[in-house]
Amino acid sequence: MRKIYGRTTSFNVQKVLWLADELSLEYEHLELGGRFGGLDTPEFTRLNPMQKVPVLVDGDKVIWESHTILRYLIAEYGDSNWYPDSVYERSIYERWLDWSQTAFQPAFMAVFWGYYRKPSQKRDMAVVEKQLNKCIGCLSILDRQLENARYLAGNFLTLADIPTGAVIYRLTEQGLEVTLPPLVAAWYANLQRRSGYQKWIMSDFTELKAREEF
Repeated sequence: MRKIYGRTTSFNVQKVLWLADELSLEYEHLELGGRFGGLDTPEFTRLNPMQKVPVLVDGDKVIWESHTILRYLIAEYGDSNWYPDSVYERSIYERWLDWSQTAFQPAFMAVFWGYYRKPSQKRDMAVVEKQLNKCIGCLSILDRQLENARYLAGNFLTLADIPTGAVIYRLTEQGLEVTLPPLVAAWYANLQRRSGYQKWIMSDFTELKAREEF
């Protein structure tokens, strides 16, 4: 039985759970980290010496780091839409996977931690607005990309959409005014119709409000 370790409120765990559902995989989800604790136990440290989630245990194989897990899952279990034979075709979603991790996600996380995860009296709104503007710039990039197709790497869901799509929900639902460009809004509406997105990404994260310690 496959096992996915990590608290549901973790944005990085959500990506893995969403993809696992898209691939129709059977797995056991074990809440770990945050209010559940357990990351510093000897048992978990043997799985991931970084003591972070998510972690995927697939038989006798242990994989950690969220984007590495995503890549593993489509290579192992995805069809040709998820994992095409062509190295070039794979590079199309890979570039967006990397971009989300190096550009969009850092800006989003700075906003999320600076605004939602801070008590109101401790917020530096000048910093939040600066990072929010970076997010808006990223949304403009996405909008231009979506001029050519329904999803970021073509006309069907790929790894290009998973991490970036996971950002959009929290970016727009944390209480800040964020207007999505038209094509991004249409793409987001498509994601919201997917059952895995509804279950894992559009889940309650209010326990994180004004919580700075995890």
